[in-house]
Amino acid sequence: MTVITMVGLGEAGRLIGEGLAAAGAEVRGHDPFVDLPDSPIVRHASLGDALADTAIVISLVGPAAAEKVASQVLALMPASAVYADLNTLSPGEKKTIGALASEAGVPFADVAVMAPVPRAGSRTPLLAAGSGAKTFAAALSPLGTPVQAVSETAGDAAARKMLRSVFMKGLAALIIESLDAASAVGAADDLRAQIAAEFGENGAALVDRLVDGTRLHAGRRVHEMEAAQAYLEELGADHPVTDATVTHLRRLSA
Repeated sequence: MTVITMVGLGEAGRLIGEGLAAAGAEVRGHDPFVDLPDSPIVRHASLGDALADTAIVISLVGPAAAEKVASQVLALMPASAVYADLNTLSPGEKKTIGALASEAGVPFADVAVMAPVPRAGSRTPLLAAGSGAKTFAAALSPLGTPVQAVSETAGDAAARKMLRSVFMKGLAALIIESLDAASAVGAADDLRAQIAAEFGENGAALVDRLVDGTRLHAGRRVHEMEAAQAYLEELGADHPVTDATVTHLRRLSA
């Protein structure tokens, strides 16, 4: 039985961990701020106990804490285990954590979460890069998690997610702006239907997810799009639409 340790048991960590447990893994968890009664995740108060003899460590602690937590975990985890960072970080930030893992002699997987976790839990599509990407994919794929290992270079998975976010978050901002303007002339429902029709059979559901998700998670998405903005700058690519998306998300989050 594969032993997986979830570090961070917020919504995404809990849903992924419980899905992996239901699929047959032994799932442990560590999060000093979360209690999980009636969960298949075995919560450990001690980080060391949660990491003992584990095969995969999954970090979902949020961008601000990712590097600090990585340093703490890497000092305690078995060198045979893979440290997988699923936090939404820039390619550079993932490379930094990958370097910490390399110094500790631990295989590292830069993992990009490619869809909202509440929709599919542990079956959410993932991209993985880094020295531990193939091992991570081999461990989670039999448990029903769709993982694509894209390279052995940390940061590559994060880069692909950043580029996807440029499109998806920019599209959401455009839809919201259009609908807000249409509301001023009483045409929001008609325009919403027209936009949904452009996306095909499931267009209405997609528009709902983009609009509702952006409004609900605007604060969290500001960091993601600021990272995308910085990455485009690093690439030397023009980014006026991404700049506008960042401004839009800052306004919504305020």
